[in-house]
Amino acid sequence: MSHHKVVVIGTGPAGYTAALYASRANLAPLVFEGVQPGGQLTITTEVENFPGFRQGIAGPALMEEMREQVLRFGTIVKAETVLKADLQSRPFRLSTDQGEYTADAVIIATGASAKWLGIGKDEQLSRSGGGVSACATCDGFFFRGKEIAVVGGGDTAVEEATFLTKFATKVHLIHRRDRLRASKTMQDRALKNEKIHPVWNKTVLDVLTTTVETPMGEKVEKIRALKLKDTVDGSESELPVEGLFVAIGHQPNTDLFAGQLPMDETGYLQVEKGSSRTAIEGVFACGDVQDHVYRQAITAAGSGCMAAIDAERWLAEKGLAE
Repeated sequence: MSHHKVVVIGTGPAGYTAALYASRANLAPLVFEGVQPGGQLTITTEVENFPGFRQGIAGPALMEEMREQVLRFGTIVKAETVLKADLQSRPFRLSTDQGEYTADAVIIATGASAKWLGIGKDEQLSRSGGGVSACATCDGFFFRGKEIAVVGGGDTAVEEATFLTKFATKVHLIHRRDRLRASKTMQDRALKNEKIHPVWNKTVLDVLTTTVETPMGEKVEKIRALKLKDTVDGSESELPVEGLFVAIGHQPNTDLFAGQLPMDETGYLQVEKGSSRTAIEGVFACGDVQDHVYRQAITAAGSGCMAAIDAERWLAEKGLAE
């Protein structure tokens, strides 16, 4: 069984930043990449709002840069997935699909996954840059001057639809019922916006595409319309749009810690205000696994920095840093 001062579970901006700070503090962290090395940014074609890249950078390229940076400072990165975490024992015990490990401190950076519509095409097009996204703040700029759709009826959907009116000519807000679930204030603001067009009692059956040629001569699939089904009479129709934002929520990747760490009603890990500390001493959480408000690469990276510093100070207090 291999022992480490600090183990980081998960990568992405939070996990890699935590590893960067921990490695520069001579803690020789071990990082487990998990089932999606690099996190959600690996399915993002272009990142234009991460500081330091004035021309933007592809999501996978940004994650590769971060990975190489932590390796430079001595971080050990393993392509393993943690299957079991015993946070009641000291040191903590972790079981992966390839081995057993112990750690004095654990930093959780397992992230959250966007909920998709379950039709396959939406998730596929989000990865290929075909006009589907689950983050308006990240990708809204790319839909300037276009007619688009948002699926959902809660606060997130209404907030994203309102935000997207800054760029789109028209935003169709598709909901399976005849009324929204969002707060009344947000509803009133959205429904008074002349760019937002509610589409009631509809679900998305399919994403219809067309093949276009890029300036580089590459042929790619782009969204051209949505196939909708009426939830009242079952009739089907098409809605021409050039973009689709799925805003039906995110699922934090916290199943591994069920029954061990406090979570909110939607499964996000709870941390002490102003820190990354969880209810268990020596266990810290950063990134989207504990953030259901911002969910941005830059905020995830910032919380990864906090987690590493919190872990370093805790180890020092316990005499475990050397």
